[in-house]
Amino acid sequence: MLILHHGHSEFLLETADGFRILTDPYDAHVGYPMKKVPCSAVTVSHFHGDHCFADKAEGDVVIADKAGEIRLGYDVTATGIPSYHDECEGRKRGSNLIFVMEAEGLRIAHLGDLGAWDSHLAEMIGYVDILLIPVGGYYTIDSAQAAAIVRELKPRITIPMHYKTQVNADWPISPVEDFLEQMNVPHAPRMPLLRVTEQDLSEHPAVIVLSDR
Repeated sequence: MLILHHGHSEFLLETADGFRILTDPYDAHVGYPMKKVPCSAVTVSHFHGDHCFADKAEGDVVIADKAGEIRLGYDVTATGIPSYHDECEGRKRGSNLIFVMEAEGLRIAHLGDLGAWDSHLAEMIGYVDILLIPVGGYYTIDSAQAAAIVRELKPRITIPMHYKTQVNADWPISPVEDFLEQMNVPHAPRMPLLRVTEQDLSEHPAVIVLSDR
């Protein structure tokens, strides 16, 4: 599988046979480059503009935006797990869907704009090979909370998302370095993409920052 981070919470996951999943596509106000993305499926964690702009998806796509399991492709599934966008059971920012995607023998969990955590979510998620987790705080869990979740879920690979960069420098969120400090990996590798298979998971670093910026 090939994993690219377009910025914010948007990733493109591509299987060896060309099946492509776009996660939480952002709209123009986020500030990252806008472009059409040919893909087969889109997951949407919640209906805020910076996470649900499916118009950028190009092709006959399957949209996953509800709880429960949906078959995205012949051997690709996504399971939406209900959670909250805030620590007040959604009263401030609403609900959020965690998506666990399964393809090529890998389980990838995208936590969306997760704002609160409890142990039942860990039970519902199950084991995780690759974790895509928000770390910036304010709108989501912060770096310390994210690190605690990583330690509970014990994914093979963790990729942070939804943090401050030069693109969103005026947003009230923290940079990825805060999370890396919490994880005791201040010099975690930064790379433009991750190419991973079920067989070589253990050969990759435990925390990777995906960015070409």
